[in-house]
Amino acid sequence: MDYQDILYEVRPEGVARITIDRPDKYNAFRAETVEELIHAFQTAGWDRSISVIVLTGAGDKAFCTGGDQSSASHDGQYSGRGTIGLPIDELQSLIRDVPKPVIARINGFAIGGGNVLATICDLSIASDKAQLGQVGPKVGSVDPGFGTAYLARCVGEKKAREIWYLNKRYTAAEALAMGLVNAVVPHDELDAEVDRWCAELVERSPTAIALAKRSFNADTESIRGISSLGMAALSLYYDTPESKEGGVAFREKRKPDFRRHYVKKG
Repeated sequence: MDYQDILYEVRPEGVARITIDRPDKYNAFRAETVEELIHAFQTAGWDRSISVIVLTGAGDKAFCTGGDQSSASHDGQYSGRGTIGLPIDELQSLIRDVPKPVIARINGFAIGGGNVLATICDLSIASDKAQLGQVGPKVGSVDPGFGTAYLARCVGEKKAREIWYLNKRYTAAEALAMGLVNAVVPHDELDAEVDRWCAELVERSPTAIALAKRSFNADTESIRGISSLGMAALSLYYDTPESKEGGVAFREKRKPDFRRHYVKKG
């Protein structure tokens, strides 16, 4: 597969690095990006010579900022396959399913769907310049699966509700304190720290790591079913005036008025 939206690199020490290469879009993903990420994770995930997978974004500004609104049609829909026009739920499951530890190298903004990807990765290492958070309810969207239920397992339900309901942005230090990331380092030391973690993981038994990962996943596997049901509901929600108002307002750079369709006139 010829990649247009991502970079794929395999290093001699047994580390695969997958980079979302759309820095001009703050590494937001479109349907094609997700398809390429799926292919790359399938390639790296089942290659026995690879011990660790690193997921990151190109440039210094963003890890990933979720779905690219500029690539959606006028009504906010994506044109690819999958329940909502891009197979993001398939990618999320794949990150969990590959029998290798996946490290999120958070080099900047990890917002919306990007924050979900970072959360799902086995380990997350952040630059001190990183910011994390959710925006769904501000733009007429939500991640009704791993992005909500699994997030609650990571940071606690009260904090997860705050993250989704209020849509604040959190510093890397705040994310570390709530358990959303594993480590925070100065921006210019991010690669060195990721390399150190990778070097340690390469020395570990790959079978033991794979079994540990599957054991961890088994405890939260029911969320996959919640995600499937939630994505089906999300597809229906995206067809409503309320959801479309969020996308239109975002593209028009104005504050959305989600309740205008429900206010009785006269």
